[in-house]
Amino acid sequence: MRFVLLCLLLFFSLAGVTQNHQPSSSQIKLKLKKLNFLGSVLYVAAHPDDENTRVITYLSNDRLAATGYLSMTRGDGGQNLIGPEIGELLGLIRTQELLAARRIDGGQQFFTRAIDFGFSKNYQETLEIWNKDEILSDVVKVIRQFQPDVILTRFPPDERAGHGHHTSSAILAQEAFDLTNNSNYLPDQVKEFGVWQVNALYTNTGRWWNQTINENTPGIVSMNVGTYSTLLGKSYTEMAADSRTQHKSQGFGSAGQRGDAMEYFEYIKGDKVNKDIFEKINTTWTRVDGGDKIQPLIQKCIQDFNEENPAASIPQLLTIHKQISSLKNSVWKNRKLQEVNQLIQDCAGLYLRATASEYMGSPGQPVRLSLELINRSPVSIEIKNLKSESLALDSSLSLTLKNNDPITIKSVKNIARDQSYSSPYWLTEPHTAGSFTVEDKSLIGKPENDPAIQIGAAVLLADQPLLFNFPLVYQWTDPVKGELTRPFEVVPPVFVNFSKSVIVFNDQSPQTINIVIKSGSTNMVKGILKLDLPVGWNSDPGLISFELNKINAEQTLSFKVVPGADDFDGTIRAIAEIDSKQYSNSLKQIHYDHIPIQTLLPNASIRALRMNIKKEGSVVGYIAGAGDEIPASLRNLGYEVWEMKNEEVTALNLKRVDAVVLGIRALNTNERIRFTMPILLDYVKSGGTLVIQYNTSNDLEIESTKFSPYPITLSRERVTQENSEVRILKPNHPALNHPNKITVSDFEGWVQERGLYFPSTWSDSYEALLSMNDQGEPARNGSLLVGKYGERALCIYRVVFFELPEGCPVPTNYLLIWFL
Repeated sequence: MRFVLLCLLLFFSLAGVTQNHQPSSSQIKLKLKKLNFLGSVLYVAAHPDDENTRVITYLSNDRLAATGYLSMTRGDGGQNLIGPEIGELLGLIRTQELLAARRIDGGQQFFTRAIDFGFSKNYQETLEIWNKDEILSDVVKVIRQFQPDVILTRFPPDERAGHGHHTSSAILAQEAFDLTNNSNYLPDQVKEFGVWQVNALYTNTGRWWNQTINENTPGIVSMNVGTYSTLLGKSYTEMAADSRTQHKSQGFGSAGQRGDAMEYFEYIKGDKVNKDIFEKINTTWTRVDGGDKIQPLIQKCIQDFNEENPAASIPQLLTIHKQISSLKNSVWKNRKLQEVNQLIQDCAGLYLRATASEYMGSPGQPVRLSLELINRSPVSIEIKNLKSESLALDSSLSLTLKNNDPITIKSVKNIARDQSYSSPYWLTEPHTAGSFTVEDKSLIGKPENDPAIQIGAAVLLADQPLLFNFPLVYQWTDPVKGELTRPFEVVPPVFVNFSKSVIVFNDQSPQTINIVIKSGSTNMVKGILKLDLPVGWNSDPGLISFELNKINAEQTLSFKVVPGADDFDGTIRAIAEIDSKQYSNSLKQIHYDHIPIQTLLPNASIRALRMNIKKEGSVVGYIAGAGDEIPASLRNLGYEVWEMKNEEVTALNLKRVDAVVLGIRALNTNERIRFTMPILLDYVKSGGTLVIQYNTSNDLEIESTKFSPYPITLSRERVTQENSEVRILKPNHPALNHPNKITVSDFEGWVQERGLYFPSTWSDSYEALLSMNDQGEPARNGSLLVGKYGERALCIYRVVFFELPEGCPVPTNYLLIWFL
């Protein structure tokens, strides 16, 4: 069955993931103990950071269960506290944060194709936008593939979950529970993975919806997850805190806890138990046909394990490997082969690393390789073959690795011409608002791409053949951080990057578009660059020649673009042509210390707007909050933007700007804001304009920060439906008419939710200009408040500006109306 091949591929690829991290003897012993436990759990929730890391850590490291986390989404609709990335770029960051968390707590990560489209108030909206049938099929696929004995959901399937995505994750898990053993449901999937019946499903009941729950509550199974691991030197709650702290983009740094910590699980479906979720599940090797001989072999290996000489266990592990290999194909055979294969490598201290001289290369181009191989044990290890289809590498060897004697092999190989590019698989095709497009169905559920290039080492270890795969990486030494690595990426021979993401034409005057063209090839590349323009538009020149003589070389090329006479909202593409082949990929890389460097290859395009808009003012002061792209968007409109540091916010400096904008959640994230707000309010009183973007009510003390001269109370209310009706309350108000008129049609094409954290009450000194609400809810009139304070205006709005980087017309007008 294809299922077996997929599992073997998983086995080989994962065997190399941790190959450069040599575990301690105590960690090896814990892996040995895990080898003898055959039980599995799948935790299910909606977003990154929804998972209960205490439960995952405990189940994986104390109960030794194969433990997975299925997140419906990648967190694309969240907010970013560490940088400007939002949308699918934030989803990529949060994907990697989940993988970093799993590397700490020992879980395995899965996803569906569902997109986090922002806050949702009910599951009906969520399942409609997601396309319920599609996402349900993904959940069933993951369950059939992972074959959990128990499913745990983070949320209940009703309004207590507090978010439409949360509720939907529980609903889908429960429906999938009833479908995974139905051979008539998705028969093609059945052919690939077979059917599977989960033993039981529980909800990990939270204190926020059940304050009185305890171990004596009827229908509840309790679990003390706060026990201490002598092998790891930590309590599981301390490990869980380290895991949760990886969600840095969400500000989820957590302190470790020590002592008993109870978790409660409410029975929902399946075989009900009394005290333990595994009590009716056979978790020994006898659950596998022919596995009864393996249990005592592993038990003896554990008993004989010598912490000071792990290599002494290799002969026993090789025997165990043979026994497991002789079993019929099953998820447990492949899962345990993966574990024992890694244990053999760990006990041998076998270090296998392949590095490239560059961190990227293009198909058909040469790569200089350096392979480092070292056996740190007295066990005889012989390398028989090194192979990589991606590099046309297939070398037969008879190379003996002596104890602690490193061998380095250098070679130059060409990347296969048909090698696919390294870009996140779920971002390679256009997607709907609710789900990603994944053409290769075998990728559904995977957290990320496999390594771009892998090398397989066929090894003879004590006369037994084994295969170890390890990825090609780029390695360098940072003068502060020391040795660092990043994945090797396969990329186009040339990248085309616009200098901005949106360009706005107020009239038919030409504007210059700058494009950085960069080489991704180790060979010289030369060709022409041209623009794909809308009908009626033209550029000068029509095309430009370029020549790049080495990898990473770049040039900046400029086109003067003249727009058409009519209003337009669309895109301009850049196309590089080399030897009659066209390339139109830009290069986007995300760098943060807590995750691997991420490379994306989006289409080389820019959003182009032809709008008859008027602009007033010239200099804007911007005080950063949690991170957004509004400064770039303001510059795109022709403003000079001064991104002011706290110490630069002085009365004298404020005389140099026409308006000041506070970044998203600046009142929540800028500790100095309470000291600068009086200066800013004095600036408004003496004639300046201050625009305050949205903040949350959390940790916001209105009296101490004094962000408003008039009484105002923030709520948690949102308008989440991006197409909800917008009503203009005062159409003749100057703020909606000068210098540009705002009408309801300007709100079409909204990207995400309409607004967040609307004021519930405010002083009569403010005028409410807009009203909106989600279906079936009362009007929210506090999305845009304008009040006179002294000579000029103080504007407080709750409309979100995720739209600005997308080039949506209405926030463009919004920015202009404030210069009254």
